[in-house]
Amino acid sequence: MEYIKGFTFGWLARKGDFEKIEAKQSLKLLKERTNSNYVIFALAALQDTAHSTKIDYTDSHMVDDDELVGMIEYARSLDLKVIIKPTVNVKDGTWRAHINFFDIDVPCEPRWRDWFRNYTAYQLHYARIAERMNCEMFIVGCEMVQTERREREWRKLIDDVRSVYKGLITYNTDKYQEGHVKWWDAVDVISSSGYYPIDDWDAQLDRIEGIIKPYNKPFFFAEAGCPSRTGSSLVPNDWSLIGNANLQEQEEYYKEMFMKTSVKEWISGFGLWDWSANLYDKEKAVLDSGYGVFEKPSEKIIKQFYTLK
Repeated sequence: MEYIKGFTFGWLARKGDFEKIEAKQSLKLLKERTNSNYVIFALAALQDTAHSTKIDYTDSHMVDDDELVGMIEYARSLDLKVIIKPTVNVKDGTWRAHINFFDIDVPCEPRWRDWFRNYTAYQLHYARIAERMNCEMFIVGCEMVQTERREREWRKLIDDVRSVYKGLITYNTDKYQEGHVKWWDAVDVISSSGYYPIDDWDAQLDRIEGIIKPYNKPFFFAEAGCPSRTGSSLVPNDWSLIGNANLQEQEEYYKEMFMKTSVKEWISGFGLWDWSANLYDKEKAVLDSGYGVFEKPSEKIIKQFYTLK
């Protein structure tokens, strides 16, 4: 598999957002300023609570199908390869890793079978689009930690996706969870979220390598990055951390991450987090404490790394 020099684009984009000229301008800037060769379109369906079985992927919180297709076509015109990543969020703010149900069915309680039926319908909807648009890869889930023990259901889901999509399939497990997924043999590519502390990359990379080696499959970090915020380099996964904008700390994190991973031949790339469809004004970059890298020192670090890869 070729090295994925990727970025996640348009996270939490709503209906109409991909039709705006700003979105296309943003994607063009992503290509020009980072030298990415892949874009990951991450979609965010909603369920009411972590214990709800209904998944809404048709309301105004999602870009519609025509918008997505149009943006995929535009990405192609920029010579970007495309990965589709249908994700689910919880409306009440609970992190999706906590979506969970009883392992034994109980009357009047929500059931795994109902959730997986609806989740599979959601995945298949976008897998068909991915197939029609010849997308290079499809990510069947992201950081669904409590669901991962349901091996039989995940295998069935992947088989169902394969029935409509012929490209590469992966699943994006969360940081530290690489060894807990027992069905890596069912996917084509292994991936995880690489939000590891700046001072812990060596230990974590050694651990991950030992886990994935027996599968003999490509691996990439489907997410990785760090907010430009004081303290974030030690907890890069904590988007809610309180701290002042600190562009240098983000820059140092990217330098360290790329230095440690570049010598590991088994790592086949990144889907960095993240690039907005509606960028902040460049004059405000110095005040931005989020994951974005537009007009920040990290942007140049990424471009240099991706250019040399």
